[in-house]
Amino acid sequence: MTDLDLPWGGWDAATRDDPWALFASVRAASPVCPVRLADGHDAWLVAGHDAARRALNDPALSKDMLAALAGDPDVVAEGLPGPAFARHMLAVDPPDHTRLRRLVARAFVPSRVAALEPAISALAAGLLDDLAAAGAGGAPVDLVAGFALPLPYRVISEMLGVPEPARTELYGAFRTLLAPWAGDPPPEALVASATIVGHLEALVDAKRDAPGDDLVSVLVAASDDGDRLTRRELLSSVFQLYVAGHDTTTSLIGNGVVALLAHPDQLAGLVADPAGWPAAVEELVRYDAPVPHATFRVTTRPVDVGGVEIPAGRQVLVCLAAANRDPDHHPTPDALDVARAPQPHLGFGHGIHFCLGAPLARLQARIAFAALFGRFPGLRLAVPRRALAWSHGDGLVLRGLDALPVVLG
Repeated sequence: MTDLDLPWGGWDAATRDDPWALFASVRAASPVCPVRLADGHDAWLVAGHDAARRALNDPALSKDMLAALAGDPDVVAEGLPGPAFARHMLAVDPPDHTRLRRLVARAFVPSRVAALEPAISALAAGLLDDLAAAGAGGAPVDLVAGFALPLPYRVISEMLGVPEPARTELYGAFRTLLAPWAGDPPPEALVASATIVGHLEALVDAKRDAPGDDLVSVLVAASDDGDRLTRRELLSSVFQLYVAGHDTTTSLIGNGVVALLAHPDQLAGLVADPAGWPAAVEELVRYDAPVPHATFRVTTRPVDVGGVEIPAGRQVLVCLAAANRDPDHHPTPDALDVARAPQPHLGFGHGIHFCLGAPLARLQARIAFAALFGRFPGLRLAVPRRALAWSHGDGLVLRGLDALPVVLG
């Protein structure tokens, strides 16, 4: 076992943009080891696949962030928007988790997600029309701002029933809030957080007065044996769905485009046979994780993970990206292989907290890649690969590109 006394996540630009060598060296040294996080908190890092799978589904690893803050505020930083928005599925344990997930899951049944395909395809086509106009004559365009971000953002905004006038302001506020910072939140992040809180509170109140056919209305009216969501649970769930519903898929599309452009033969095969896109999406999630680490967990008692005992009351960080490149589980793990034989990965988590929106993310990514490269098979980077910066997100739970300059070809 090794002890990493470096700020895990507080990396220099080179490590942030290409963390795979660091992940591999840590995993090889020990699948479970103590680390110090960039915010100064101590934690235990789980990097091996088998150990990660065990940790993700161990009930002794609690996700109740409010309980952790109340019991020992030194375990984890509070973050924004704060405890009032920290009572959602990813921050509670059963039985609250079971109840919340059952209520929210009503909007993600397979038939409802599949029914979104025509609308998502039409939206993708419209965004590509706009990109084509902006990129006429070979002018570079930003694929994040013009496609990878607005596609899932508009989809989740529509699902939540966010009115059109609020979407633009929320769009900018989320980009500011989700940008990385060191130390205390900067003033612009505090302003962005207050903006988001205000809009979501107004949205919930509006849907209570005049419900519609949208997810927020479903949550407002949702009851399970008479057990309704509290206002804190409702606001927390809407916030979590908004972030998870667009930011992670944006990074999946951006990261995936870069990976595919680096493997032109595999990309050409997918353009020639679009039936391969579903398998390719799974491989891209495994290969360049948009969510490199699972969300907060803390031990409620001493726990054996990967042959290492983690004491009670310690934060545990599961490195999904390292686990998904574990050579003991994935042959040639550092190679992209879009035709790789199906093999379970941890890109969407595991256990009772497996990503509820995974079917929607898969659908949007498949549509996005097929539409983008079907329309622009000659698409190429407008800058050298080394000039790209994975500066969006905190580098831990979120990892993506702020910009992706391309020439459409």
